[in-house]
This record gives sequence, C-alpha cells and structure tokens, in this order.
Amino acid sequence: MSLLPILVVPDPLLRRKARPVTPADAEVVRGLAPRMLEAMYAAPGIGLAAPQVGELLRLVVLDLGKDEESRAPMVLVNPEIVAHSTERTLREEGCLSIPGQYADVERPARIKARWQELDGTRREMGADGLLATCIQHELDHLDGVLFVDHLSALKRNMLLRKLAKEQKAKGRD
Repeated sequence: MSLLPILVVPDPLLRRKARPVTPADAEVVRGLAPRMLEAMYAAPGIGLAAPQVGELLRLVVLDLGKDEESRAPMVLVNPEIVAHSTERTLREEGCLSIPGQYADVERPARIKARWQELDGTRREMGADGLLATCIQHELDHLDGVLFVDHLSALKRNMLLRKLAKEQKAKGRD
C-alpha cells in the first residue's frame, strides 16, 4: 500500500470536527492506525491525528521514540482529556500539516487522558512534558483546531503567510 498523504493547510478537512469511532468502524480503524504510524514515521513526526490524513475519526497515533530502537507507538481511539493542571508551560510546537513552521504554544503542564486501545481496552494515563503537549496538540486536531490557533492573530497570520509563500515557491499552491 502507498503511504498515506498528510493534508496541509489550508485543506478544509483540517478544520472539521472528527466523529467518535464506533464498533462499526473497528475494521477501518485497525487498518488505518498502522498506516498512520507509517506516514508519521516517514514525515518524520511524533504524532498524527486521523483528520490529518483525511479521515474524520477520533483516532490519534503517537510515538516519542527518537529512533527505530526506542519506538513505543501509542494508538488512541476516542481520546479525551479528563483533567489538566492549572500550571501552564510553554513549548515549541510544529505540525506535519503546517510543514516547516514552529512557534511557542502555552498549554496546561500536566494532563490526564483517557482513551481506548484498538482491542477496546480502556486506558487512562497522566502525562507531563512533551507527551502532555503532544496529546493536547493531536486532540486539538480532532476538533479542527491547529496549534497556530493558540497564537496571537499577528503571529498566526505571519506564520501562515510564510507557509503559503514557501508552498507557492515549491509549486504546491
């Protein structure tokens, strides 16, 4: 099978809200998750949400491993953040759907997330640092929110204009 293409801003699917995965979606999701991981690794990235590959399902894949030997892929079906700290942290973020653009984003420093595994097992986990940021970033995608939406209008517009200019120069408009 070919590598899943990752949608790039301004694709309108990136702004749509994903629907919950139902038991009827089980076969599709079991086939989609490994393909999403493959596309994420090839990009390369550390997280990818189904809307980024054109599927409006509440499905996220993550892996903070630095190389093939340290990979620890996670597949989150119908993930949600059930708690977050009042303490906030600033971390530089980028996005496979906004290639080559980075900005500091402020988010809760710690979260508690809940999701299902591919086999239906329910999981809950606390996270901080890069993992907390990554989960929040990917769950935003499920609601049609991009990391640039957390920036001031000025910073967001500058970043998106820069991306559009770069894409035009590459002939991708």
